[in-house]
Amino acid sequence: MEQQANTLRIGAFAEAAGVNLETIRFYQRKGLLAEPEKPYGGIRRYGRDDVARVRFIKSAQRLGFSLDEVAGLLALDDGTHCDQARQLGEQKLADVRAKLADLHRIEAVLSALIKDCCTSQRAMSCPLIAAMQEQ
Repeated sequence: MEQQANTLRIGAFAEAAGVNLETIRFYQRKGLLAEPEKPYGGIRRYGRDDVARVRFIKSAQRLGFSLDEVAGLLALDDGTHCDQARQLGEQKLADVRAKLADLHRIEAVLSALIKDCCTSQRAMSCPLIAAMQEQ
């Protein structure tokens, strides 16, 4: 006996998952979400498991995972691949930390260049623009 009743039409499914119809269709084309069989003369129906899957995809995207990475995580969701999922999470964390370091470096350089712009009293090229031209 089926554990969940597939009762949602695609519009209600999208609404319950907090996405639009095109997102559902896009995830189906990408292979992240199965397209239910369409009964002869009927309408495809979705269930709570489908809603949970879309919410997982969106949650993973908010954490910075690409759709390809999300597909990898979904493939590991059988309860036996926690170490591999952890490794993917550790790699994503390392990527985030590297991006943060880059952003801090950019912030420091821009801050110094803006300060130079404000203190320059001579008739010369703007330090901010000059620094970018040198790059």
